[in-house]
Amino acid sequence: MRRLVTRSMSGTRAVVLLSGGLDSATALAIAREQGFECYALSVDYGQRHRAELDAAQRVAQSLGVVEHRTLRIDLGGIGGSALTDSSIAVPESPQVGIPITYVPARNTVMLSFALGWAEVLGAPRIFIGVNAVDYSGYPDCRPAFIAAFERVANLATKAGVEGTVAFKIVTPLIDLTKSQIIQRGVSLGVDYSLTVSCYQADAAGQACGSCDSCRLRRAGFAAAGVPDPTRYFR
Repeated sequence: MRRLVTRSMSGTRAVVLLSGGLDSATALAIAREQGFECYALSVDYGQRHRAELDAAQRVAQSLGVVEHRTLRIDLGGIGGSALTDSSIAVPESPQVGIPITYVPARNTVMLSFALGWAEVLGAPRIFIGVNAVDYSGYPDCRPAFIAAFERVANLATKAGVEGTVAFKIVTPLIDLTKSQIIQRGVSLGVDYSLTVSCYQADAAGQACGSCDSCRLRRAGFAAAGVPDPTRYFR
């Protein structure tokens, strides 16, 4: 398993985007391990799998963040995604190209909110659990997007222009397989039973076991040799 370099940043604040899923929980654990004071940010954007927001609260409490906030926006008003439009079915078989579960501009919007809070907090680091290996092919999970947003963060903020904060978008999982992510999280004490990854989880957080996110998660636990704590409703 690829070893991540740990550098102590004790006393330094970081904003961590926390969806309530497996990847974001692992990213939060890594930020904490590196000595950051973690401020977790979740976004209620009108997602159909709202159980992930409850999961985010559980994960934030379990991993001892300084503060956890949930911001509300309406990406459902834009539409165009099975995750925000209940009239569009969530695919339960592999798709060709970018799947309909892609939410237009989601990571751009979320990182913008995280950047705003980071500027207020004077936090130079923003952690996001994007992955470009075992993932659904979303364009806003790629290294090129992250690098571009980091440039924007330093060009478009008062703190960046005045040089009081040099923002860095940290993506500790971006080149790891799902099994490597799980192994890393287990080594850091992440309780994955608290997390919800399913795109159509029920109100109790039980997973369908068939959507793209469930398939990636299930395969990741199997490859990692770690018991899958996910509760499935079928």
